[in-house]
Amino acid sequence: MTQPGSVGLLAGQSGDAEGKTAPTRRGTELSMLAFAAGLVTAALMLVEMNQNEALSLRILWYGLAYLALFGIAHVAVRKWAPYADPLILPCVALLNGIGLVMIYRLDLAGAEKALRVNAEFQNAVPKQILWTTIALAMFLVVLFVLKDHRTLTRYGYTFGMVGLFLLALPAVLPGAIAPPINGAKIWLVVGPLSIQPGEFAKILMLIFFAAFLVSKRDLFMAAGRRVMGIDLPRARDMGPILVCWAVSVMVLVAEKDLGSSLLFFGTVLVMLYVATERAIWVVVGVSLFVGGCLLAYQLFDHVQVRVAAWLDPFANYDEGGGYQIAQSLFGLGTGGVAGTGLGAGRPDIVPLANSDFITAAIGEELGLIGLAAMLLVYMMLAMRGLRSAIAVRDTFGKLLGGGLSFTLLMQVFVVVGGVTKLIPLTGITAPFLSAGGSSLLANYILVALLLRISDAARKPQTGQKPKPANQAPIAEAHTVMVERPQ
Repeated sequence: MTQPGSVGLLAGQSGDAEGKTAPTRRGTELSMLAFAAGLVTAALMLVEMNQNEALSLRILWYGLAYLALFGIAHVAVRKWAPYADPLILPCVALLNGIGLVMIYRLDLAGAEKALRVNAEFQNAVPKQILWTTIALAMFLVVLFVLKDHRTLTRYGYTFGMVGLFLLALPAVLPGAIAPPINGAKIWLVVGPLSIQPGEFAKILMLIFFAAFLVSKRDLFMAAGRRVMGIDLPRARDMGPILVCWAVSVMVLVAEKDLGSSLLFFGTVLVMLYVATERAIWVVVGVSLFVGGCLLAYQLFDHVQVRVAAWLDPFANYDEGGGYQIAQSLFGLGTGGVAGTGLGAGRPDIVPLANSDFITAAIGEELGLIGLAAMLLVYMMLAMRGLRSAIAVRDTFGKLLGGGLSFTLLMQVFVVVGGVTKLIPLTGITAPFLSAGGSSLLANYILVALLLRISDAARKPQTGQKPKPANQAPIAEAHTVMVERPQ
């Protein structure tokens, strides 16, 4: 018997015979989590030594506490998603741990600077540890509540409406509730609490587009007019991509957030291409986005300031917004290939080094080698997600898993590209590394969804192969005369 609500296998795939079991690889996951906790502990020791702090057993206890925290997540995965990919959670644990170490290192520098000028300073790492604990709790809730990722398709349009609402909310609310912070109007502030609704909107919109493309895939594959040898989409099928274009431009203009706009629209284009295998959608989408950016550049001053700082940050070093990117480039140049060593650099000189520019801080103290290693961990995390998306048997899971994985890659590209002056600077934070509660919560929900999809992809099928229909005995079979062709 197959499980209720299950869908048929794709062509060329067959379920495992009943009684066969596949390895869960949970032991591998636990050993990799221990390895990640060991690396985080060693990194913390390096910071303490280079900052002339006394080494004590408390560092070892910090490492064990970190391992215990992710050990709880491991037990939950072992129970509720036993066949999930064994490398996804360790990659997240390593990135999150390195982020905590770097935030702690920046706190030490900030406290020293505040002591010199006799000013107050509030450490960021305790709050980040609290947010990590809350995010892991949310991770457990998603794994426990969501038994089958396909149930999300029932609420696809609801998720889409809520996602659009959250994405546009900071733009329409007054400045008292949604004040501009660091030039972008993407936060909601109520008393001591602040939240970035766009972080959650991206996941809701991914679920909506995956469900929408599954139900409307044939419409997008239908070709329209042929112009210059290219099969253009039909005009009536352009509605969803035009809506995405309008929303992304609205975010770019109203909220002054190029990063979220690029991330949202780029992910939708990739999902559309995966669903239809028609490159023309990518061409149309990129053309629309470039046109929208050019129009925004002509109409709005803040876009011109960002572009000018990107083209020549040193010419706009003092007043034109180029200070951040120039300091980031100085830090990366100081780090060189091998870096200055954890705790031995000056990453605190870069503004927002613990959030938007944390990759620049890592590049300075760990060098090109450390930054490349961090990017490889991101790459491994995304590739394991894509592998699960390819292996899962339902189309919705393929699109959602691919979209979630690409979102991680796109976010890292936007962050590192802005820090290294490859693209204009944006306000997006590095997943799991940067300080901030909204980003951690949203990305741990994303990881829980990826684990749920990978569990469905690797879980052995328990249904038996269908038996052939009962046939009459050969003695009772009718005789059929067949004439031999001449």
